[in-house]
Formats: sequence, structure tokens, C-alpha cells
Amino acid sequence: MSELHESSSPAAALPQGLALRSARFADLDASAFYAIARLRSEVFVVEQDCPYLDLDGRDLEPGAEQFWIDVEDAAPEGRVAATLRVLQDPDAARIGRVATAPAWRGRSLAAALMRAAIDAHDAASPERPMVLDAQSYLTGWYARFGFVQHGEEFVEDGIPHTPMQREPRAAA
Repeated sequence: MSELHESSSPAAALPQGLALRSARFADLDASAFYAIARLRSEVFVVEQDCPYLDLDGRDLEPGAEQFWIDVEDAAPEGRVAATLRVLQDPDAARIGRVATAPAWRGRSLAAALMRAAIDAHDAASPERPMVLDAQSYLTGWYARFGFVQHGEEFVEDGIPHTPMQREPRAAA
């Protein structure tokens, strides 16, 4: 598990008591993954009323990486303020499961996670594009990070989504 803390990193702008972390599943401790999975379930299954199996097996893939913002001194179940994961699809890195706990919204935590995930991807695989399926009302937000619509809108779990892609840094 790594903590991102360089002065130019997205973590530098986080409020005191928060730490931006990333890890592959094999390097996660059980309580960290539990808190990540709990937040995802809280947001996507309960809040957005989408009964689906969040634990889809993709977190276990060797290339899957979790990014999250850890709340120091919080109870284990509430220690994650925001999270996202990056998967390695055959042709692109895929960002998904972007979620922020209701109590932490409006503080740019998801933006810090997006910048950290993009920076890590660009450092490791600048030749590969990144993709995501944005809830359609958030396409403008994802565009701030260089993502553009890359396909037709579709409905998943009753929510309109838009496929988006960010071109490889090497091609930009």
C-alpha cells in the first residue's frame, strides 16, 4: 500500500487528517478493502437504489488498483472518504467505482483521486488510453480530466451513462 504525498501530487491539497492511498488487492489489508467496498455499496446500491453485485471479481485481477482517501482516526467502517478503482482492460485502463461519502462531498476529493489515478497511469503506461462509463450528468466533470464522449449513451441500472475516453499521453 502506498501513500501519495509529494508536494506536487493531488494529495498535497487534501485537508489535514486525510491521506490519498493506492494499492493492488494483494497489498490491501482487509479493513481497508472492507471500508472501500462498504462505501461503494453505500453509494451505488443503497443511495442510488441499484441492486447489483458490486463485488464483481474484478478487484482481484492482478492489474486492478484501488485509490482511496483515508480518514485518519476514523472508525474502520468510515475510514474511506472517497474511492475509485482502475482496471486493465485489453485495450485501455478503465476507471470505475468513483464514489465519495455523503459527508465528504463538495471538497474535491474525487478530483484528487482522478488526478492521482491519471498520473499513475501516465507514468506507467503513457501509450494506453483510459476509458470510463460516466453517469451522463457527470460528463462535463470528467471532461475536466481530458475525457471525451466515445460512444452512444446507454442505460445501466436505470441510470443514463456515457462511454468516455482519454487519449494516451504519448498521443496528446
